[in-house]
Amino acid sequence: MGQKRLFRKRPCRICGKWFAPHPRLGDRQKTCGDPECKRLWHTRMCAEWNRTHRHLFQENYLKKRLHAGDSAQQQPPVPSPPPVPIPHVQYTAPLDYPRIVVQEVIGVQQLVIIEYIVRLLKRDVQEVIRSQVADVQSKLLSLPPKPISRGDSLRGP
Repeated sequence: MGQKRLFRKRPCRICGKWFAPHPRLGDRQKTCGDPECKRLWHTRMCAEWNRTHRHLFQENYLKKRLHAGDSAQQQPPVPSPPPVPIPHVQYTAPLDYPRIVVQEVIGVQQLVIIEYIVRLLKRDVQEVIRSQVADVQSKLLSLPPKPISRGDSLRGP
């Protein structure tokens, strides 16, 4: 009949312990049988898949938000309570408008699209800033150390 294929031992990709893979899984088994290793491996693979398929999530997220905005627009608007006097407080962001006010002025769908674009811009700017910080830090590490002057008579001659 069929020959049994013996699989060689290999290290677990999570804990590093050597294990013999299950005969039915063979080369597909990447971790030992420990449930914690299986869970961590699954988490890593899901994160990798999400990274490579980011565009799917972005499209689905935007479609769901726009659809939710359509259904919210079709419902009759809920009367808002009378405005409460706001004490004079210095806000940290100059464009910190209440979402409801912006939604009434420009509409739900436009607000969803603007929020989405702002989120993408914010992420891109943060990536650029992180790369610039890394460049500056690498340049600082390559500079020779500066002698420290104490400014008193204990300095060397």
